[in-house]
Amino acid sequence: MQLPVMPPVAPMLAKSVPTIPSGASYEPKWDGFRCICFRDGDEVELGSRNEKPMTRYFPELVEAIKAELPDRCVLDGEIVIALDGRLDFEALQQRIHPAVSRVKLLSGTTPASFIAFDLLALGDEDYTGRPFAERRAALEAALAPAKAPIHLTTTTTDLDVANRWFVELEGAHLDGVIAKPLDGVYQPDKRVMFKIKHVRTADCVLAGFRWHKTSTEAAPLVGSLLLGLYNDEHKLQHVGVVGAFTAKRRAELVDELAPLLLGDGDDHPWQEWASAEAHQGQRLPGNVNRWNAQKDLSFIPLRPERVLEVKYEHMEGTRFRHLAHFVRWRADRTPASCTYEQLEQPLTYTLSDIVPGLGS
Repeated sequence: MQLPVMPPVAPMLAKSVPTIPSGASYEPKWDGFRCICFRDGDEVELGSRNEKPMTRYFPELVEAIKAELPDRCVLDGEIVIALDGRLDFEALQQRIHPAVSRVKLLSGTTPASFIAFDLLALGDEDYTGRPFAERRAALEAALAPAKAPIHLTTTTTDLDVANRWFVELEGAHLDGVIAKPLDGVYQPDKRVMFKIKHVRTADCVLAGFRWHKTSTEAAPLVGSLLLGLYNDEHKLQHVGVVGAFTAKRRAELVDELAPLLLGDGDDHPWQEWASAEAHQGQRLPGNVNRWNAQKDLSFIPLRPERVLEVKYEHMEGTRFRHLAHFVRWRADRTPASCTYEQLEQPLTYTLSDIVPGLGS
């Protein structure tokens, strides 16, 4: 492979801002795997955000890239899976599997799409030093003939449209809105774009915790708190974790949570996590980490008696899509009142409304 921009490349990043800035180019924030796509003839590499190749997991995209993209190019984009007009991140995570047979099967049953949103190189030209407006124009021309599963993200310079997208597109499981300075050059691994994401709060049941990776017997530290919400059958569903604490606060939590430790003979709503059979097809707190099979995901169960308020962005099925953030303890709330009914439901919107042919 000989390209003007060679792998690996760390993607250009975005910093969070509370409102959509004016005077920029706006596009949907796709919720998938960030990917730098390199193509030089029959050679294709799909680089991840951490600069490791993902090529082997998406053979259907490799073939589509050879068929639909220019012969020599480097594109920044997102790998997504669209099902029933919505992005499905759970299905996308299933694609990262060590078995070749499983990868081949899933490439047919849950095929992925590539959403392009920036151009780093085309032919022998390096575009990273050119302003985004010029890169976007060249990207549109280069992808004009492309067909599914290769797509070009929709953009606008109309702030009113961007604000409407921010509200409407969440119904299709999009993450928010990205704003790019029109005169900005491509800067790998630099937070020079802007992202505006949804932030909400929920009252959750504290049901357990995990030790921090640096915790020792002499100096124990709490790593993350495990959160639960009661479903319609009044079963406590594992909904996510809170983990961003200072070292001082992690040490304080050890004593603070001690009164909630289970006593002899106490039951716990998630005690089934210890059974390997219970993990089949479920997202339980003791499940194996898909990205790091060696990571210890065991947890210390607590009596589900305390309630905490957390900030979260949006849901992925029955769980928070990203790490939640601690806001405060809620001594005024009972655990039984922490149900899914409190969660805000986004407007219904389908992917084909924003990118024709995607997820329809």
